[in-house]
Amino acid sequence: MIDIHCHILPEVDDGPKSWEVSLEMCRIAASDGIAQVVATPHCNDRYHYDHNYLMQCVRRLQELAGPSPALNLGCDFHLSYDNLQSVLANPDRYTIAGSRYLLVELSDYSIPTQIGDCFLRLGDRGITPVITHPERNAILRPNPQRVIEFVELGCAVQITGNALTGFWGERVQRAARWLLEHEAVHVIASDAHDTKHRTPVLSRARDLAATICGADVAEAMVEHNPQAMLQGQPLPYSPKPVLKG
Repeated sequence: MIDIHCHILPEVDDGPKSWEVSLEMCRIAASDGIAQVVATPHCNDRYHYDHNYLMQCVRRLQELAGPSPALNLGCDFHLSYDNLQSVLANPDRYTIAGSRYLLVELSDYSIPTQIGDCFLRLGDRGITPVITHPERNAILRPNPQRVIEFVELGCAVQITGNALTGFWGERVQRAARWLLEHEAVHVIASDAHDTKHRTPVLSRARDLAATICGADVAEAMVEHNPQAMLQGQPLPYSPKPVLKG
């Protein structure tokens, strides 16, 4: 499996506070069958995203952890005006392993009316937005149809593994299931932050997803689609979401 959203680097955001915890997260991921992890520090008003420094952190953690899991760099990109201008100018700084895919986090407090234009501008720059954890977003959770609108604009969607398995509560779990049932999910990732509560584990969510949408689709969301994102290739599993039921 491949985890494209994981706060695994130490002392850079609200993830692990030491190299020891980061290393233990690597061990947990490897033991769960995760072969590759994309380190995705926050990029927002609170946490400065220093690409060169973060690349050094990735290399050091890889040296400490050994060959498994293999580590790459991306970011948890908060969509704001300043960030949008920066990524349009320097997409490789923020995308997953320098590919065409960008993890995009939307605010829980407001989603701009011109959000569609933002996505189109990213698309014109060759960037595919990957909307992160909409099932946990306070605005999108009660209005999941909006997520389908984003997919129709060319976005991909990533849900959180432990949202599907119930860690965030029943309402979040229902939203995650709804998105799966309506074929509006492309990737399942851990969004891990630590070794106790938000851990880098995907197997449980993959197995549960298999009961909802089939084993082949579940496998695509933790293996084939994440691999395509790392390589900057079209997604093998890219359904047209349906408003059924």
